[in-house]
Amino acid sequence: MKKLIFTIILATILWSIMFMPLTAPHVNFWWMMTASACILSLLATFFGKGWYKGTKIDLKNIFLGVAIAMLLWGIFWVGDKLSQIIFDFARPQVDLIYGMKEGESPWLLTFLMLFLIGPAEEIFWRGYVQQTLSQRFNANIGFVVTTAVYALVHAGSCNFMLTMAALVAGATWGALYRFYPQYFGAIIVSHALWDTAVFIWFPI
Repeated sequence: MKKLIFTIILATILWSIMFMPLTAPHVNFWWMMTASACILSLLATFFGKGWYKGTKIDLKNIFLGVAIAMLLWGIFWVGDKLSQIIFDFARPQVDLIYGMKEGESPWLLTFLMLFLIGPAEEIFWRGYVQQTLSQRFNANIGFVVTTAVYALVHAGSCNFMLTMAALVAGATWGALYRFYPQYFGAIIVSHALWDTAVFIWFPI
């Protein structure tokens, strides 16, 4: 548990630096996110119980990953429309999130999210944190705690919409891992595709 707590604290520090208004302007978000996610995924591989055992990226998992990403995109599209009706601040906060890609090459961001950031985040949060908590306590606690922490590390942004997006997406991937861990490959694919789709290919 000490190793797990250490990595969660490290993730909290890294995410806070990337997102907090006081520190975010002083770092390149995309390179720090890439480095942070990769470091955490390497620690997860070193400390964990072997997330890669039984994880397959075959045609079945790719197909399921595409379907999950499409469904999640649809949920966020609906959520965006509803949030604009309920909250006056919703769209400006969403625009702030999209502002992070200004001045960056869409091809570079596509590569980073598709092949590094998305997969690395899943390896850490579901393949290590949720798996470890589930084995230490039970699957339900692993799911709930991981989902909560995943959302909370985004709270330093002071952006309600970003934190809620992390909560909804984290709950989706966490629930899938809770009930269908054998399809972890599909969850990894879905995270990578959803990141790229919602930021670059089909912005909401």
